[in-house]
Amino acid sequence: MENKGYREFPVISNEAVVENIYRMDLGGDFIAEPGQFFMLRSKGAGPLLSRPLSICDISQGYLTFLYAVVGEGTAILSRKRPGDAVQLLGPLGNSYKVKSERKTALIGGGIGIAPLLYIAKTAEIKPDIYLGFRDAPFFEKEFEAYAGKLQIATETGGVGYRGFVTDIRNWDDYDELFACGPMPMLKALSRKVVDCELYLSLEAHMACGIGACLGCAVETVHGMKRVCKDGPIFSAKELIL
Repeated sequence: MENKGYREFPVISNEAVVENIYRMDLGGDFIAEPGQFFMLRSKGAGPLLSRPLSICDISQGYLTFLYAVVGEGTAILSRKRPGDAVQLLGPLGNSYKVKSERKTALIGGGIGIAPLLYIAKTAEIKPDIYLGFRDAPFFEKEFEAYAGKLQIATETGGVGYRGFVTDIRNWDDYDELFACGPMPMLKALSRKVVDCELYLSLEAHMACGIGACLGCAVETVHGMKRVCKDGPIFSAKELIL
């Protein structure tokens, strides 16, 4: 899909997966690369700033977002009903592709699992997938068809491995890792990885999504870079975490 400014798309469904976590499906013909994101806003309803959401899935006729209600903007999105409209700008940002010649694992924490589904779905081979949650897992069954191996970690130990997803195994058994989640998780994972390539998808507050406002700048070994324009995916070796 060529980026031509904000355009309206109809809400097909918008339902809670668990408390404060929603899945929204929008109708339309969408083309985007795995790992990219869209800026979303609701016409005629404040706040004025848009919200960045990672692409969770694209299928024929619809685009899926998985998002957490964390403020006024996402609360407004959560109240959308089938037939309502949402405005999108995108797809934006760089992308990530699982290659057949690389032994790859995808690692997600909390709502950071959202972009992993479309990455796994479009992979050349099935990657191993590790999902971490504080308590009860959510949306995990959507990954089963696309995972070489699927493992769940919960901090409370109610399901799967008890503890942090970053502690499940020796990550250097892989050639390449892709991770998305809260910054403490990404920092912990970066400290554990020695030999394999690690790519991180960063979450950031964004006002424009196109690199104009500099509100999402992060520090790298090459100077300050913008998550929206230069990312959201960076090599861990490049970032100063």
